[in-house]
Amino acid sequence: MIYKVRERIFSIGDHFTIEDEKGVPHFYVRGRVFSIGNKLSLEDMNGNELCFIEQKLLRLLPEYTLYFAGRAAATVKKTFTLLRPKFTISSIYGNFEIEGDPWSHNFSIVKDGKLAAEVSKRWFSMSDTYGVDVAESEEPAFILALVIVIDQTLHDRKN
Repeated sequence: MIYKVRERIFSIGDHFTIEDEKGVPHFYVRGRVFSIGNKLSLEDMNGNELCFIEQKLLRLLPEYTLYFAGRAAATVKKTFTLLRPKFTISSIYGNFEIEGDPWSHNFSIVKDGKLAAEVSKRWFSMSDTYGVDVAESEEPAFILALVIVIDQTLHDRKN
């Protein structure tokens, strides 16, 4: 299924809905207004928190932890490279890699050598929206949380 995600997700107290390509809402993202570091919740449409995303502070490069059911499920770290952004993703759900060009929102998320999701602006003509096509075998909340962290890491002026 393809989900629509806004580019440059975070601003002070940002809240928004993630919809499918037909405009049906599936997830709600709630940012924390007065927090040190970026913190947000990915919720279902009934307000149940599916994932809590927390930026780790005092790091040379951006690092985030994703919590599911109150337990750390993944850590996403940006690693130092000169040409193309690179991420280290440690997860209880498998080994994930980012392939392609995250700067332009055209990349793939690969899990254990298989395509888990494709991220692209080509599905939507709006300049501030891009699509995330999640493979049927993957958990959409987890994949969308990874995409949100990658977007935040690359486009947050504070990082």
